[in-house]
Amino acid sequence: MKATLIRWSVPALVTLCVLGANAMPAQDAGKPLAHMVFFTLKDRSEESRQRFVDSCHKYLADIEGSTYFSVGTIAEDVEEPVSVKDFDVALHVVLRDKATKEAYLVHPQHERFVEENRPHFAQVRVFDSYLTEPGE
Repeated sequence: MKATLIRWSVPALVTLCVLGANAMPAQDAGKPLAHMVFFTLKDRSEESRQRFVDSCHKYLADIEGSTYFSVGTIAEDVEEPVSVKDFDVALHVVLRDKATKEAYLVHPQHERFVEENRPHFAQVRVFDSYLTEPGE
């Protein structure tokens, strides 16, 4: 009896999840998209961090479709219990929309940046979010 219940419950849950996902409203792909990337480098020295920041400026600062660009190193002197300390460099790019982000990722400058810097990555975490105006 118990095995039968489990056998029938799993397909039912999968169906509910699929139907529920389809019922959820789609993201507005036309909204500005924030692309935040946090890099942990193999060499975590100040010199390595600065070389990496310089590379971000060289390759990523002027890619078409970007409405905001900034890059910087971890604020190690900020002492807050919720402040994450396991990265070296943070890259912040706001793009016009989802389609612009997709073009950004295959842009020759972005591909060159990744190609040159991949050997230096210990970890890369990407956080993408749609941005809204107040009241939306």
